[in-house]
Amino acid sequence: MSSEVLVFLLCENRLLREALVRILSQRSDLLVVGNCAHSPAVLDELCAAKPQVVLMDSLGLAVSEPRLLRRIQEQRPNARVLMVGMDAREDDFLHAVREGAAGYVLRDASAAEVVAAIRSVGAGEAVCPPRFSATLFRWAAQRLAIRQNLQKLSHSGLSRREQQLVELICWGFTNKEIASRLNLSEHTVKNHIHRILHKTGASDRTAIVSRYHTQMLHLGGESPLVS
Repeated sequence: MSSEVLVFLLCENRLLREALVRILSQRSDLLVVGNCAHSPAVLDELCAAKPQVVLMDSLGLAVSEPRLLRRIQEQRPNARVLMVGMDAREDDFLHAVREGAAGYVLRDASAAEVVAAIRSVGAGEAVCPPRFSATLFRWAAQRLAIRQNLQKLSHSGLSRREQQLVELICWGFTNKEIASRLNLSEHTVKNHIHRILHKTGASDRTAIVSRYHTQMLHLGGESPLVS
């Protein structure tokens, strides 16, 4: 069985794409199985290539409609996405993580660092710029606080599905995003939210966030993902 990591380069920047093809072709454990810019047929090309790692250089392309990063995960669940050449903005990093990116490499990374990141992501590990390590720890602590708060307030009678929705609401997801994430219709999400408001006595989404962020606020302020 081959030990090569199969890599697909989905890069809008042609210069970066061509440079990476040259760099990766010199590594015996990495095999580029496809490379292209975005096109209507890109998902078909990607699925046919069966990569283990998809390297992307455009966060806008990854997370904006039609949410390409999530579509890659849906159609090629075994592939892991590495965002490369990214800016050092915390919000961008967190949005990439929220959408399911397994790695994030800043634009000032060396070729050796990009290669190491591909190998790590291909081995099932996550790659995070050191400057964002504290951000991830804070995010994890806040998520845990929300879940603990939901458990303590289980007397409100929220079902497991409704608790999932509350958590996503607290993280700033829209009804459309929640529907996509949970494979529900927007109408079903609206009905769930209506029941949550009735059960909790909250007047609106803002009141839900306020109620379930009570513990989280003691851990460092507002959720970094609330938009």
